Amino acid sequence: MPQKKYLVTLSTAERDHLDRLVTSGKRSARTLTRAHILLKADQADGGPGWDDARIADAFGCGHRTVERVRTRFVESGLEAALTHKAQDRPSRTPILDGAAEARFDRSGLLGGRPTPGPPGRLSLLADKLV
Repeated sequence: MPQKKYLVTLSTAERDHLDRLVTSGKRSARTLTRAHILLKADQADGGPGWDDARIADAFGCGHRTVERVRTRFVESGLEAALTHKAQDRPSRTPILDGAAEARFDRSGLLGGRPTPGPPGRLSLLADKLV
């Protein structure tokens, strides 16, 4: 197995912070899972130093999630590893621009109620049904 490039070594203060965070349970499940991952991946003296597969099995996540959390901790610090990374760009491009959306909305097809059809249309439909 190849040597890990990003090793997590937590200081005593960081470990205490993560322990308090995990035991309080007042954060999102994603944040708590990341805190657990960092605690179990700790390679410092007294840290468990679990491998990625064992951590992934223990917390029900993928091994790539464990790798990404370790990488973000080493490159950007503790808070960056715990929080959700904002996307640089939207996940997909919008189909309508602002002008097209306003035009589409005025036609009654988007948002509010549909506009009434041509006069006599309802009676034509009623005649067909009868």
